[in-house]
Amino acid sequence: NDDAQKREEVEPTYKNVKGFGALNMTWGNFIVDSVLRSGKKHSNHGQSVHRMAARVVQKIRYRYGDVPIVFRLDSGYMDQSLFATFEKLQVGYTVSGKLYSDIESVIGKIPHKCWQRYYGKGQVEDKRIWEYVEIGDRRGSWDKFRRAVLSRPMGSEFGRLYLPTTHYCQVIYTNLGMGQRIDTLLFEKGSGFMTTPEGVIDFHHGRGDDELVFRYAKDFGGEILPYKRFRANAVYYYCMLLSFFLFGCFREDVCKDVVAPKAYPATVRRKIIDIGAKIVRHSRYITIRVTKAVCERLNFDKLWQLSGSAPPIKAV
Repeated sequence: NDDAQKREEVEPTYKNVKGFGALNMTWGNFIVDSVLRSGKKHSNHGQSVHRMAARVVQKIRYRYGDVPIVFRLDSGYMDQSLFATFEKLQVGYTVSGKLYSDIESVIGKIPHKCWQRYYGKGQVEDKRIWEYVEIGDRRGSWDKFRRAVLSRPMGSEFGRLYLPTTHYCQVIYTNLGMGQRIDTLLFEKGSGFMTTPEGVIDFHHGRGDDELVFRYAKDFGGEILPYKRFRANAVYYYCMLLSFFLFGCFREDVCKDVVAPKAYPATVRRKIIDIGAKIVRHSRYITIRVTKAVCERLNFDKLWQLSGSAPPIKAV
């Protein structure tokens, strides 16, 4: 909305463009909760994140019982009060930390032999190599120390190695592996690896994939809200997210054998919806006719059957 006319609650965002600041919680390829706010209200503004986390955790606990829940956040949510909220809710978190000058000084003084090496998961040609060390960190306003994992990339795909000083070092704050209730829940579900430093690194670096869902949403509904008043734009935005959620369910429950679960909405439209067909009525039956090539390519019989039936419910 940077080039739009004056609109209610449109303010400069952290990218110095005029727009809105939406707080979104994602789960895989879905946006499961969202709050539309004015442009200057970004990241951990006010109590929005605290209330959203409590609301979602309550719903999950009500439906699925005492299952492990772990939040993955970027550095905009590095806040002690938010950490305390997660710990009160008995959930886990990994949060990107900010590389302050005192932390950089500590990193420079850590002997090389203290750094341990972790070879990431995946195929040999896709593995990443990380060096890491654990510390306890307490910021000036914090009332206690937090577990922090310092990690830096040492190699990319195909075994290419980096020099230790050529790539950034990342700080990851977490309560995993600190003897809290979340550790017990993870071990009960066979996910105890997440409490180790390697598990924290592996889990947190999946955050890059979390950004893809926002690309899908923009491709689905666009980036511009059309109305002048904020309330009307909020209604439009939430309706768009609701439609996007239903689209995601359709993509994964019905079309998973035809398109990839992470396919862009434009790809799904082009392959599934944008096809030639004809609806005819004959002998009291309504029939849809498609070409043989389309029927075979889409496995149209199965696609039609899945679109008219609810997906099976999997036990947790």
